[in-house]
Amino acid sequence: MGKKGFKDLAVWQIAKNLAVLVYKVSDDRSQGMDFGLRDQVRRSAVSIASNLAEGDERGTDKEAIRYFYIAKGSVAELRTQLQIAYEAKHLDKNIYEHFESEYDILGKKIGSLIQARRRSLRP
Repeated sequence: MGKKGFKDLAVWQIAKNLAVLVYKVSDDRSQGMDFGLRDQVRRSAVSIASNLAEGDERGTDKEAIRYFYIAKGSVAELRTQLQIAYEAKHLDKNIYEHFESEYDILGKKIGSLIQARRRSLRP
């Protein structure tokens, strides 16, 4: 991540750590996710941290905000996929609830990050 501040880095770190956890959980054969769903869940999780990093490296706050919105959209996408995996009995209830809680918090943190960057655009 760039040097825009600790807030950006902290949000990215949470997203990255959750993506690593998604990979570990989706490798667990007891969860029984089919390849297509597992692949999509992993892609969405990685997309969040990746877009936060890319946005932070952009030259302007306006560009950064665009990527942060994409990351926020990926949070919604991943939460939907995890809910489908849970309802299809491919994900343990405790794991699902943990992810749901963590991604809810992450989505709010990304929203706060967007608002902070928007304030910096004002003259």
